[in-house]
Amino acid sequence: MTAMRYREYDTDKDRAAVQRIWREVGWCESGQEEVVDIFATSGATIVAELDGEAECMVTTTGGTMRYLREDLDLVIVKFVTTGRVGRRQGLAGRLTAAALATAATDGAVVATLGTFDQGYYDKLGFGTGSYENHVAFDPSHLQISCRARPPRRLTSDDAAAIHASLTNRQRGHGSCAITNPQIIRAWLLWHPDSFGLGYYDPSGELTHFLWFDVTNMRVGPYRVKWMSYQTNEQFLELMAVIAGLGDQLHLVHICEPVHIQFQDLLRRPKAEMAARSGSEYEVSMRTGASWQLRILDLPGCLKKTHLSCDDLRFNLRLTDPIAGYLDAAGPWHGIAGDYLVTLGPSSSAQRVAAPPAASGTARQTGPGAALGMDPSLPTLRASVNAFSRMWYGVRPATGLAATDDLCGPADLLAQLDAAFLLPRPARDCYF
Repeated sequence: MTAMRYREYDTDKDRAAVQRIWREVGWCESGQEEVVDIFATSGATIVAELDGEAECMVTTTGGTMRYLREDLDLVIVKFVTTGRVGRRQGLAGRLTAAALATAATDGAVVATLGTFDQGYYDKLGFGTGSYENHVAFDPSHLQISCRARPPRRLTSDDAAAIHASLTNRQRGHGSCAITNPQIIRAWLLWHPDSFGLGYYDPSGELTHFLWFDVTNMRVGPYRVKWMSYQTNEQFLELMAVIAGLGDQLHLVHICEPVHIQFQDLLRRPKAEMAARSGSEYEVSMRTGASWQLRILDLPGCLKKTHLSCDDLRFNLRLTDPIAGYLDAAGPWHGIAGDYLVTLGPSSSAQRVAAPPAASGTARQTGPGAALGMDPSLPTLRASVNAFSRMWYGVRPATGLAATDDLCGPADLLAQLDAAFLLPRPARDCYF
């Protein structure tokens, strides 16, 4: 494996190399160089060098994750890009691990990222996030009783207002928000044909809006990339705006809001699916998970975890694969170790032993409690990947015991299922 030298992004030294990397991965076309510059400078960006030139780049940005009614400090891994000559050198994994270590040291307690496919980021402790429902529909088939007022046109010049609106939107369990408004501005500039429609209140606040990415300006599809609203009435007005585009558009894509069953708003959705099956403007409802998450600070996360259950105490033996990608001399090596965990209205995790000397998955860990574990309590063995998914509410413990790296006594798994009876989680944010 190639030795890796990494450092902070230097605009003067690295701009050309980073733009080249983005062109090589197909993310940057002629005229989009400004967008790359904004992305590189609006977060914490580090680069790895080969032959004295940046060949791999990782950008992170801060944010918050809503856990029930609490906000947790979040780091979002925005971009991981490697040039053609740096492939298969281990640069991306180690550079991402270094960025996460820095974020954890700076106070982030949880991390998220979008994925190109499932599996790669598992080696850094990430587990698959919650499913998202994606709906493709004919806007003329929306059944909305209200009538939309004329909206305001929005452009990248409205980036600050759009960021504020996203920050103040109606948020549910699991939702994420990006701290830096420049990240939003870069997204708005990335596709030149994208546009927004929204509503300002008399005080000048952008209360609700839609932002569309466009495939075909004349007939669509249009894709709702960002949507923000604070009340159900505002949501319905935005749907009325989309319905008003139905005279021209054949198809709109939207990620279903977590508290809405979008099928309720459509006229004869199953008949339309059958009639348009296989067409260029096929309507559909598809589900998938294209993002992952992991806990960076277990005591920090559980401190803000308030569950509606009687106190549940157990030993936890946690493994974390990220340690193998980090410098041994660094300040953070993941969160592997043995803990005493309490779940309830006030939850906590107390580390009682250092990380195990031998690496391996939770299923490979032998029986027996480490020094400091309470022998009177049941023991859960899990990877940070699986534990993060259970904690967030992606799947219950009994399901993860069948498909992921989590195991424990049947009674404990049933109690964990009851403890983590959470609303359906949703990141509700594009990244």
